[in-house]
Amino acid sequence: MVLNAVISKLAGKRVVLASASPRRREILNNVGLRFEVVPSWFKENLDKSAFKTPYDYAIETAKQKALEVATRMHLKHFKTPDIVIGADTVVCIHGDILEKPANKQVAYHMLSRLSNEEHSVFTGVAVVQCICKSDNQLETNFTVFYEETKVKFSELSEELLWEYIHSGEPMDKAGGYGIQALGGMLVEYVHGDFFNVVGFPLNHFCKKLDEICSLLESQSITSKTKPSELEGDSVNHKKKVDAEMSLKSNQTAQKEEELKGLGSILQNVTSKAQELVEMHHGFPRTSTHIEMNECLHKVADLVDGFKASKVLFTATKLKVFDILSIQDGLEASDIAQRLKTTVDGTERLLDACVSLGLLDKTSRTSQLYKNTKLANTFLVSGTANSMCDYILYNNDYIWPLFTHLDSAVKDGSNQCLSAPGEKPEDLFQNSAQMLSLTSALNSVVKVVGNDIVRAFDLSSFKTACDLGGATGALAYEMADTYQDMVLTVFNLPQLLEKFKCFQQQNQNPSRISFRGGDIFTDDIPEAELYILVNGLHYWKEDKVNLLLSRLSQICKPGCGLLLTELVLHNQKTKPCTALLQSLSVMMQSEGKERSGSEYRKLLNKHGFINVQIKHMGTFLDAIFCRKQ
Repeated sequence: MVLNAVISKLAGKRVVLASASPRRREILNNVGLRFEVVPSWFKENLDKSAFKTPYDYAIETAKQKALEVATRMHLKHFKTPDIVIGADTVVCIHGDILEKPANKQVAYHMLSRLSNEEHSVFTGVAVVQCICKSDNQLETNFTVFYEETKVKFSELSEELLWEYIHSGEPMDKAGGYGIQALGGMLVEYVHGDFFNVVGFPLNHFCKKLDEICSLLESQSITSKTKPSELEGDSVNHKKKVDAEMSLKSNQTAQKEEELKGLGSILQNVTSKAQELVEMHHGFPRTSTHIEMNECLHKVADLVDGFKASKVLFTATKLKVFDILSIQDGLEASDIAQRLKTTVDGTERLLDACVSLGLLDKTSRTSQLYKNTKLANTFLVSGTANSMCDYILYNNDYIWPLFTHLDSAVKDGSNQCLSAPGEKPEDLFQNSAQMLSLTSALNSVVKVVGNDIVRAFDLSSFKTACDLGGATGALAYEMADTYQDMVLTVFNLPQLLEKFKCFQQQNQNPSRISFRGGDIFTDDIPEAELYILVNGLHYWKEDKVNLLLSRLSQICKPGCGLLLTELVLHNQKTKPCTALLQSLSVMMQSEGKERSGSEYRKLLNKHGFINVQIKHMGTFLDAIFCRKQ
């Protein structure tokens, strides 16, 4: 296998990774595979007891993940992929499958079982080859395999167990640990593929990819070969097959004649049925009608979109997902009793959550509600990847703003409903809203921060300064990724004090410091890399130019600048998230969202060149440039 030759055969093909795992993305990026990430929406709720082995379960889950993405891209996105890669990693001990822990208690239970024991890590992988047929039907061909790696843990003390759990690392890892990070300290030995334990069996995958590419190449050659070019055994084999087929054809000829008559009858019945359908609807079921029907569904989805958002907001605010993370499986009456709400209203809210994929509901007589994997990962407060603060900020501040969107569009004025005595044009003077916004941004950065700091290679910078990052969330991500980087978080003293609760003083204390000051008037600390998180779009143009001018003056040639913003495409027709936020910003401040070309022009004006932009596809994009 020559890896570069295999990778080159995929050039120009749409290769998709059906996983949001940053670890799988990093592994595949490192071998030079070019692909896009489309996380699967498949609910990982297969019945484990229905599978003979853990790897059968992992393979089927990987297959369903990949198939869901392939089908969705073909039908809804109108972008049929060539190859979709799905993967699922499980940890197995004594026949039991351990997936991602729902909370700290579950993590403790998992890690206690692994202590001083050898266990297996299985990753099932499904590679789906997709072909769009002439009738727009999707044809798929699966290649599946699995990899097993044996891992032995040392004997873990209670103190070490809880120290590791409180780090937050176990919460999004199969089996409750990440071998590539702090979890590596728990491991005594590994027998097999290390990358398989991280989340993707790279060596096995590359071999399979080579086989797939070779097969596709041979099929391409065969399809182009003329009959006259077939020689020797191939010709004899073809004659033998033709003779056998001819015999079978003669034997079934009579049956085919009989079936023709039956087919004619069925065709007439179908035709009559179609006529009745058309009479009932008043117009023929043509492709135009189907297209119109799809558009109608889209309109209905948009009309109901605000209701779906409010269901999520309300369930989060009432802490429905918190309750179900503690006790897995409760009836509506039990949940209502704990929430002190009506049973009827609670049941309706829970059923709406089920329809949105936030909860699962058993079909037995005693109907129990459970968190989905999505809910346990993102909607339980206090967990490593909790998005609750972001959701509640949207509920408390952005939702009311959008009820006044028509007024904002008409007169272009700020619609903030500020407290008496505060200036509505400056959201940063509303202390309650500022605290809520910072909490929201902190939760977003915790989830996407790892992707942002790895979007570009920043290893050459030894010092960095986060301007305005009061919580230090991105600084901690940066410190974890770049082990020899020293960072300073620079913000107003009163804000640093107010947001002290977010600062993880127990992590990297010697390499992260907090310094008070005003980024527009005070001396900015010297650094090789400056970071601005989600701030430029809120400020007026004169403040943006003032800050960039100050940075340009203190930056030496080669200094880096990393921005995290939502970046509009140049035609400003997508992405949808950035365009919706553009409306939100209009109603809160005098800032604006910018396109990639606008950011390049702005940064070039202040002496920053080689502007690179990476659309992350989530809540924030990454922009990197250097001082000329």
